[in-house]
Parts: sequence; structure tokens; C-alpha cells
Amino acid sequence: MTQKERRISLIQKLIDEEPRYRAVQIPSDETGQKTLLRSLMNVRPPRPVGEEFLKWQDEYLREETARKGVTDSTGLTPVEPGIFLWKGDITTLKCGAIVNAANSGMTGCYVPCHGCIDNVIHTYAGVQLRLACSRIMERQGHEEPTGQARLTPAYNLPCDYVLHTVGPIIYGDVTQKDRELLASCYRSCLELAQQNNIKSVAFCCISTGEFHFPHQEAAAIAVNTVRRYRKDTEVIFNVFKDVDEQIYRGFFDPVR
Repeated sequence: MTQKERRISLIQKLIDEEPRYRAVQIPSDETGQKTLLRSLMNVRPPRPVGEEFLKWQDEYLREETARKGVTDSTGLTPVEPGIFLWKGDITTLKCGAIVNAANSGMTGCYVPCHGCIDNVIHTYAGVQLRLACSRIMERQGHEEPTGQARLTPAYNLPCDYVLHTVGPIIYGDVTQKDRELLASCYRSCLELAQQNNIKSVAFCCISTGEFHFPHQEAAAIAVNTVRRYRKDTEVIFNVFKDVDEQIYRGFFDPVR
């Protein structure tokens, strides 16, 4: 089966799940098909799906990631012992675990094709990730508190695990409580990684996107917390924007 055949088959399966989508027409062009597939996956509630769908989905997503190109964290150059800085798409990074900046509902972003990291991670991990997160929330019985961490498999991502953490949302001035909660996100992820013998963790820029934590201050908290608590865990600071790369580089001396 080709990627196009998998993509169309997945779209048709998702349309058939929901009677309200029956009138949806599958676009003829690749871009339109990819947009529709991602949108349908993004809005799909956390519920089981058949083995045939999972087989097609897993093959499709892994091929899409391979086409984007996978970066092995073992080939990165440290900015200081045990700490790395890497600019790129976190869903293409092969490492122990990547960190997802989740929301308190913890089952991913439901906005079709939204640009947040929560949406991207759930999209390329596959529908299994939302279901796994939903099971955690059902057992927990309440929204995920800010500053803690939860662990799931990574499914179709090249990393082994995903660490989910909810960062503080900034509505005005940053408070001391906000700073403590952001530090707790990094500390909780490191502690959970150490408990599960995960040797490398890639952190996104937690809370600096939709949650509006100022980039410079967030980076300072991230670096200071990691330096204090990482122990033997290798840490990759993953950035996607030039401004964040410049900010993080300012915290490290050039490797001599």
C-alpha cells in the first residue's frame, strides 16, 4: 500500500466513524488530504479503534516521520557536560523521552491543525496517545495539576516515551508562584525520567507559547532547574524558533 492509499483509507475510516462527516469529500490533492486527515485525528475523541486502522496509521505516520528526517540525540554536541541544545521538530528526535507541554485536560489539543506542540505530538504519535492519556485521566478523576508530570509510551514517534506536563498560564505579570510551578515542571519530568531509567530527555520551551510565559525568564528557570536536578540524565533543550535558540545559547559558554 502506498502512502496515498494509506492516507485515503485512514480518512475514509475516520469519516465512516462519524455520521456527521458522511458528506465530507476527500480532496484530490496531497496537501488537502493531509490537512483533512490531521484535522480528523485532532478532533477524534479518545476511544478504541480497529487493528486495521492502527496498522495503516502506524505505517503511514512512521513513513511521514522518516521522510521529515530523524535526528539521533546521540549524535548531538553538548553545550556543557550532559546538556544539549537542538533546534528542530521535536517529533523527529530519537531519544529517551520528549516533553509535551500539555493542557490540564491532558488528552491533547482538539483544534484542527493547531500549531501548538501538544497538537503536533499527538498527531505524529497517533490516536493511541490520546487514548493512553484518557485512561490516566479516568483513573485520576480530576484535571492534571500544574507542575507535575505523567509518562506514556511514544507510539509512532522515534523517541521511547512522552513526558506530559502542564505549565503555568500567565495572565498578567509573572508571579513567584508561576516561577515555582514552571520549575516544578522541569523537576517533575526529570524525577519521573530517573524513576523509569530514561537516560535522555528533550524539553520543549514549556509555557512560552499559548501560555505566554516570557521566553527569557522561562529559559533561565529551565536551565537553572536542569543544572540542579538532572543527575545522570542527559537533557536536550529543544527550540523551534530563532529567538529561543539565541536565548538559550546565552546561558552556555562555547564548548572549547
